[in-house]
Amino acid sequence: MPSAPHKSITEEEYLALDRQAPTKSEYAAAEMFLMAGGTSNHSRLQGDLYTELNLRLSGGPCEAFGSDMRVKVEPARMYAYPDISVVCGTPLFLDAIEDTLLNPVVIVEVLSPSTEAYDRGKKCQNYQSIRSLQEFVLVSQEQVRVERFLRAQSGTWTLHTYAGIDQQLSLDSIGVSIPLSAIYRRVSATIAQQ
Repeated sequence: MPSAPHKSITEEEYLALDRQAPTKSEYAAAEMFLMAGGTSNHSRLQGDLYTELNLRLSGGPCEAFGSDMRVKVEPARMYAYPDISVVCGTPLFLDAIEDTLLNPVVIVEVLSPSTEAYDRGKKCQNYQSIRSLQEFVLVSQEQVRVERFLRAQSGTWTLHTYAGIDQQLSLDSIGVSIPLSAIYRRVSATIAQQ
């Protein structure tokens, strides 16, 4: 989890508080969790991947949203702020405010040391319960490594790992391929030194 939880609250209370707060919080198991800030590499990876997605999706039926778009995860009763979410066709929102997406096709999380276990574990499991979701992507800050979980027609999920600056991340559900060199172009030198 991003940080220590507050008292137990309802979904409606969470939304009212989060919409008025100067900082973002996620919601799970009737608790609200303040999101921690990210590193410069986290911001670079998220920003460059978001840019690459927008370039490739421009003029098509899909659009990418950044980390300010909240996603409601049913049936887990969770609200999260993925680093990137992609929707195809008409976006479905929780209400007229249009700040909570219901039908993402792709979700991307850039891993942070403090949240990696949660992102790989319970959060991944909860994301996979979203009916519209076809792909879930984890991007490492520690090494050039991207993991893509792909939902088969049977409903099972398979893992595809991309490691190496010369590989391409393929997102089949949206017909996009992105070189890892484009995702890691501003951080690969710092990763190589570690």
